[in-house]
Amino acid sequence: MVFRYLLPLLAVPFLAKAEPVSLFDGKSLDGWSFDIISEDAKPSDVWSVSDGMIVCKGRPPGVMRTDKEYSDYELTVEWRWAPGKKPGNSGVLVHASKPREMFVWPKSLEVQLGSGNAGDFWMIGESVKVEGAKPEGRRWLKKGESAEKEAGEWNTMTVRCEGDTIRVTVNGTLMNEGKSLSTTKGAICLQSEGAEIHFRKVELTPLGATKEESPEKSR
Repeated sequence: MVFRYLLPLLAVPFLAKAEPVSLFDGKSLDGWSFDIISEDAKPSDVWSVSDGMIVCKGRPPGVMRTDKEYSDYELTVEWRWAPGKKPGNSGVLVHASKPREMFVWPKSLEVQLGSGNAGDFWMIGESVKVEGAKPEGRRWLKKGESAEKEAGEWNTMTVRCEGDTIRVTVNGTLMNEGKSLSTTKGAICLQSEGAEIHFRKVELTPLGATKEESPEKSR
């Protein structure tokens, strides 16, 4: 006689890839706060949403800042300079903390978006080291020629922050990478810094995997 024993379902953990998180829903600026150097200006004077993108007029200077803080992630930002207008300066600030550390900019590391210089690092109260290079004051130059597209065309920047390291690509080309970051977490900011700029994607993917439970039968 053969006896079969049915064992209970066992919960077996497995690793699932973390899903991207959209920091901009294409409709509103929910989840962001604002700091503008001019006390007379309102956020709506600088930032708005139109046709599924963030429109930043560039003046007065200021930042829009995530309400949440993040660490260990890959950030993808799609941006362009306003068609028919002169490109200028802006930036993505990572690991932002203390407001107005320098002018209206919070304590952070800036990943430059300025036309022709996208991928440079600017230290705003924080520090980073780039192997084989020396800083020019607060600035670490990108590794090579600009990989940006013509003004009015969309660009893609990825910023990978993992532990105390950072790695930046522009349109698929490695622009800069650093280590020994003086901080490893904080808010993410977009700058208003002189020229109209548009953002249509601001998406964050947590690094690593998340544990989930999967039932498995055994007999």
